[in-house]
Amino acid sequence: MQLAMVGDVMLGRGVAGEIGYRSPEGFWGNTLPLLREAGLALANLECAITTHATPWTHPPKVYHFRTPPEGIDILLAAGVRLVSLANNHTLDFGEAGLLDTLRALDAAGIAYAGAGIDLTAARRPAVVAADGLQIGMIAFSDNIPEWAATPDTAGISHIDIRPDPETFSIVEQGVERARAAGAQLVILSLHWGPNMRLRPPEHFRQFVHGALNRGVDLVYGHSAHVFQGVEIYKGKPILYDTGDFLDDYATDPLLRNDQSLIFFAEIEGTAVQALRMVPVHLKYSEVDLAVNPELDEICSRIIALSREMNTHVVRHGDTLHVDVRPT
Repeated sequence: MQLAMVGDVMLGRGVAGEIGYRSPEGFWGNTLPLLREAGLALANLECAITTHATPWTHPPKVYHFRTPPEGIDILLAAGVRLVSLANNHTLDFGEAGLLDTLRALDAAGIAYAGAGIDLTAARRPAVVAADGLQIGMIAFSDNIPEWAATPDTAGISHIDIRPDPETFSIVEQGVERARAAGAQLVILSLHWGPNMRLRPPEHFRQFVHGALNRGVDLVYGHSAHVFQGVEIYKGKPILYDTGDFLDDYATDPLLRNDQSLIFFAEIEGTAVQALRMVPVHLKYSEVDLAVNPELDEICSRIIALSREMNTHVVRHGDTLHVDVRPT
């Protein structure tokens, strides 16, 4: 089966303003058939789904993103059935906005991990059936520690990214819960680090290596707003950052946060055998398959960044491939 992973999907602000003026399918442009063909599509949902109008104020935030209930139709149009909520926008409209988001996703049948009504719920794995395979996901963020769920309060699944026994124990417990819930392949979703960084810091690499040693099968990172290189560790893929995918953001002329990819994990049995990556170009409230010059730029950049991690990315026309199997 094929698992399609995309980066940050922000359905608020300008994107929300387009709801009613275009169909839910229209936001995805000509990437839509590829997303729909996948056995499962996964995204980082970078906004609240709510009509609650009071934004979070402590600590102060510059940006607050929300989409109305109709925004859920955009996700459904692309076949997105699994989202990560462990990020720095899930509580932009407070606990009320978070609870509205959870209710909207539950009603739509979209699974989620990384936030909940308390710590137990926030750390609960999501498990989704796709083409006969049970795929589990655990999700964490190192952003906004004030949003961390507690045993008695709603919030996100927050951790500090440290390669130490205490933090690894949290990840290991998540993997065990996912396996107990039937997961045959476990994804670790991480919304981590600062914006606009092309490379992960060394302690991030140490952390995910330790997580993979403790039962994680695939690492799905996001937060930087630009894609980073791909690494293969002991036959398991690490997507350090999948970049942006759907939003209304201004474009950095140097770092090009309007360039990204769809990351397809090709799975046989219960293991990822290969990665296929399709470059995309983000426009205002829409995403399309990349054409030149963006296509060449994206391909060259991810090949070079991945080479720094000893990963051989091969280009075939408008698609990139990585053999994951250990040699």
